[in-house]
Amino acid sequence: MKRLTLILLLSTTMLIASCTVGPKYARPNVPPAPVDMFKETDGWKPAQPSDQRLRGNWWEIFGDPQLNALENELTVSNQDLKVANARFVEARAMVHFNRAAQFPTISTSPGIESIRDSANTPYLSTTKATGDFVLPFDLSYELDVWGRVRRTVSASREEAQATAGDLASVNLSLHAELAYDYYELRSADAQRNLLDDTVKTYQDALQLTENRFDGGAAPKSDVAQAQTQLQATMVQDTDVAVQRAQFEHAIAILIGKPPASFSLPASPLNLAPPDISAGLPSQLLERRPDIAAAERRVAEANARSESRVPYIIRLSY
Repeated sequence: MKRLTLILLLSTTMLIASCTVGPKYARPNVPPAPVDMFKETDGWKPAQPSDQRLRGNWWEIFGDPQLNALENELTVSNQDLKVANARFVEARAMVHFNRAAQFPTISTSPGIESIRDSANTPYLSTTKATGDFVLPFDLSYELDVWGRVRRTVSASREEAQATAGDLASVNLSLHAELAYDYYELRSADAQRNLLDDTVKTYQDALQLTENRFDGGAAPKSDVAQAQTQLQATMVQDTDVAVQRAQFEHAIAILIGKPPASFSLPASPLNLAPPDISAGLPSQLLERRPDIAAAERRVAEANARSESRVPYIIRLSY
């Protein structure tokens, strides 16, 4: 009997060991290429992810109060940014939801009822009332023998970090797009000022050429050439006005306003470019939040695959 008990314990231990999940996720260690494979090896170094580095209000280095106001309004009112933030909040809530499985669950469903017999009985006129109150409790707890709950919590945590990277990526992209559209609009204002002055100059030149033609000092071809120059410049002025309207509409959508109710007064671009420290494209890659989010989702997929238990043991007594 003791031998049989020992065999059953060993078998149960082997089954439990066979159901344990795999190892924890570790970042792939890519071996560096041999030095002799590259001719330009001076200055090369392994990448160091720095997506957690604070970026701050980077648009303030341009020193434009109008741009600063628009960027702050985008942070508050942009719908895409709100969606990304809601997804991040949802991912964080899933971490707490899955973590709750690590603790016991207590539930109850109280009930109360009262039964009163009618006094209108055919033989006796008595009233009888009974009451019943039920307060059951249910306590359940899942033993995390194979680490399924822990792996699920780990996967949810990695998803929350990946969603935070998505939020940072959307935030950075939207603010950069707004700054690009804003300075394209200011560039269009400067072009319109130049074209307006050119149109006025060509109108005066056309009038002078027509006067010379009327006096016999200029041929008809000079008048046609002056008219062509004036009309071509007016077409360019119209095209620039259309482009400015498109950038203005794009800014309105980014800050969450209808394009019909938003307008920016014309102001030529006359700011000096800011002094930005030089950097390498590889350093920008190290700070990209979307790359960090992709790496976190690999860790999430690894944790979810490990949380699947291949065997189920059921003991009956």
